Amino acid sequence: MRSRYSAYVLGAADYLRATWHPTCCPAELDPSQGPHWLGLEIVTTEGGGAGESRGVVEFIARYLESGRVATLHERSRFIHEGGRWYYLDGEINTTATPQKRGRNEPCPCGSGKKFKRCCGRGAE
Repeated sequence: MRSRYSAYVLGAADYLRATWHPTCCPAELDPSQGPHWLGLEIVTTEGGGAGESRGVVEFIARYLESGRVATLHERSRFIHEGGRWYYLDGEINTTATPQKRGRNEPCPCGSGKKFKRCCGRGAE
């Protein structure tokens, strides 16, 4: 999960396709056109251990959208085949709403800087 998040941050479409199960990989995929990602928090995991063939990862990813910090809260399903883990699909929690971030508040990316000096640059 962390590697797929990093691939979205870096715009690495080839890696995302390689880790998406072939039966459900989208034909069009351009992560470079996505939002400005701020951070990833793993909430829970189920399965996915040695010798298991399935796993679930619940995560919250924060991103910047129109000067507001928004969240993607998802439960992702993975399958282990041929010695590799593949993303199958995810159930998105749609109750989260974008929140206005004060310029002097800590940046949600975890840098320790104020929002205005970090991810909030040019967002106003």
